[in-house]
Amino acid sequence: MMKTWLITGTSSGLGRLLAERLLQRGDRVVATLRREGALDELKTQYDDRLHVLTLDVTDNRAVHTNIAAAFEAMGRIDVVVNNAGYGLFGAAEEVTDYQIDRQIATNLTGSIQVIRAALPHLRRQGGGRIVQVSSEGGQIAYPNFSLYHATKWGIEGFVESVAKEVAPFGIDFVIVEPGPTSTQFGAGLDHAVPMPEYDDTPAGDVRRAIASNSFAIRGDAGKTVAAMIVAADSAYPPLRLTLGGGAYGSISAALAERLRKLEAQKDIAFSADT
Repeated sequence: MMKTWLITGTSSGLGRLLAERLLQRGDRVVATLRREGALDELKTQYDDRLHVLTLDVTDNRAVHTNIAAAFEAMGRIDVVVNNAGYGLFGAAEEVTDYQIDRQIATNLTGSIQVIRAALPHLRRQGGGRIVQVSSEGGQIAYPNFSLYHATKWGIEGFVESVAKEVAPFGIDFVIVEPGPTSTQFGAGLDHAVPMPEYDDTPAGDVRRAIASNSFAIRGDAGKTVAAMIVAADSAYPPLRLTLGGGAYGSISAALAERLRKLEAQKDIAFSADT
């Protein structure tokens, strides 16, 4: 049965590929992007099933206006894919206030507002699904990505709470956590000006790995999108969908280490009770 999807951030990367795959299989897509013309070729090919909206998710009023218009135009939207975002690269001391504000406004506040804008429409239509694109970086952390991690850890906590609030309305969530994947994520990084004080630190090591293209990228974009579609189509998808062997290994190790350290504090934890 044909579904209708709303996908943010479709100019390139996973968002663009997801839109292509869904259109190819016969679904309808509302695609939002900041760069006008990026989907002209797809629009020519799938004019009757592709609705393109120019949207900057940092504009709260525009988010609510455009999502309301999308639901009105399509009649029903089955899946909202919250994909718009980018990475800010630099040690916490290196990034500027402007870079911090823009990162949070796009990845965290923008994602929150897209969800808030979609909820009343999904509730009125009797349910639906929201796919939140996060990252392994919503569960683990690398040096030089502190602000990116802040947004991904933040949106995952927001989604986990909201999922409990709206489950009675037939609305559920999937948080997608890919590892490093062959998209244009690296090309779209916003780089801070490096400080020499960080050259001989883990932050400097990661910077050199990125600059030399030696940072391991094992994820396949096509297989990642295929897994996202399967989960979105599933009657009972997981709340968190980890994609990629690297992501699985790093998240598994991080969770095991956190649990080990928590268990070591059990007596201290209980000593704080009355």
